[in-house]
Amino acid sequence: MKQLSQIAVFCGAAKGLRQEYSDGAKQLAQAFVARQTTLVYGGGKAGLYGELANYVLDAGGKVIGIIPQFLVDKERAHRGLTELHIVESMHARKDLIAKLVDGFIMLPGGVGTLEEFCEIFTWVQLGLQNKPCGILNIGNYFDTFLNFLDHMVAENFLSSAHRSMILVENSAEKLLNAMASFTGAPQARWVDATSTV
Repeated sequence: MKQLSQIAVFCGAAKGLRQEYSDGAKQLAQAFVARQTTLVYGGGKAGLYGELANYVLDAGGKVIGIIPQFLVDKERAHRGLTELHIVESMHARKDLIAKLVDGFIMLPGGVGTLEEFCEIFTWVQLGLQNKPCGILNIGNYFDTFLNFLDHMVAENFLSSAHRSMILVENSAEKLLNAMASFTGAPQARWVDATSTV
């Protein structure tokens, strides 16, 4: 198994309705600290991602935040992190996160969370990066999304090889083990009339 020294986590700027979302974030934070894995995230202090950062810090772990200036101006930045990088834009934030980390995890969140994860996964499909992408499916939150991915495969818009690369677990330990065992993406293919991406 590979040592994943820094992992990006995408999750909600809201906490969600259920306590189990916070409990799942705490479980992930504890697993990060036990493995000496640094959390890399969007650098905010609100919602589930703020809780996640605090859980890691409270347990003695390291947290790197990447936040665009306009969110700093709105007083959204978490000022107690191990490192805080302020960048010019959302695009610059995602680019720096992708360069710093060894893998990506999605926790419950909204449209922004989904957009960040899907963009990274698209980069895998196109061969722009080859790092594990995992979903911690707390409380089965992502079941509908996962069913939609299966529908994409059935309708020939997503290859089954790429679909199988999205690692999904309900346990933080199992997800991190799966990510550490990730062997890489299948060869990227250019899109044509008969292929899927």
